[in-house]
Amino acid sequence: MKTFLVFWVESFFYNPNTLQKILAIFLSPFSFLYCFVVWIRFKFSTPESFGIDVISVGNLTVGGSGKTPLVTALANHYENVAIVLRGYGRESSGLHVVKDGSSILCDYHVSGDEAMIYADKVSSAIVIVSEDRKEGILKAKELGARLVFLDDAYSKHAIEKLDFLIEVDAKNKFCLPAGPFREKVWSGKRVHKIVENLDFKRVVTLKDKCDKMSLATAIARPQRLDPYLPDLVNKNYFPDHHNFTKDELENILATDDVESILVTYKDYVKVNSFGVPLSLLDLDVNVDKRIFKIIDNYIGRNKDAKKN
Repeated sequence: MKTFLVFWVESFFYNPNTLQKILAIFLSPFSFLYCFVVWIRFKFSTPESFGIDVISVGNLTVGGSGKTPLVTALANHYENVAIVLRGYGRESSGLHVVKDGSSILCDYHVSGDEAMIYADKVSSAIVIVSEDRKEGILKAKELGARLVFLDDAYSKHAIEKLDFLIEVDAKNKFCLPAGPFREKVWSGKRVHKIVENLDFKRVVTLKDKCDKMSLATAIARPQRLDPYLPDLVNKNYFPDHHNFTKDELENILATDDVESILVTYKDYVKVNSFGVPLSLLDLDVNVDKRIFKIIDNYIGRNKDAKKN
């Protein structure tokens, strides 16, 4: 029932049918109220500087947009970097240092799946999960970081930062609860919009390929993977951030009669210890020089301001 509801909501938000469009119109007064409250919060926020360069990469909608591989690519381009994120789906709360720049200090139950991807893929980064991003930034600074990337922090208007927003194609343009938008780009809010296949392009590597594979994935809007998938016996979709069990994967192997289970890196960090035969669909991105130039200019202006 939970899985059905999750995918129904994804359809309602991103590709609504006629009945769902009518429901969205019915819910629209609640959306206007929600947007007004969020706008008020923005208007009464004063950006605070923490004496360190902060860059946010996010999107305006709920669900996936490619933030994780994009932040990974950006963070790998710089030194003395920290990545701070909420750690959605983790079994812990509060602030946790997932990686201190060299060693991984916890497992994915504490960090959440996305933070563990950063810990694995950004070799020298500090990785911190914290519901309070300000505390996370201060901890990163204490640990020696000179540049902080915030995963999904457009709405943190009280933090002085450079904002990138990944554009997401959603046919439903309403704010929550009638649509997928958590916020809008408010007047007076400076952001840099990023478009997939223009500002960044995905690079897909298939590792440990088998002749007979089935997909098992727990990412938002899993149909986004379709252009990158090889021939498969079956596709098994689970709710975003689902914590797999070994029995679930073994059941897929037996039911689909396959040699291995194809997973993305987001799921790989949760299941690679199970001893189940896996194939990996590893998604990275190539970033256009324009994005790095914007970041370099931002860092350079801050350095000049500090000298003066």
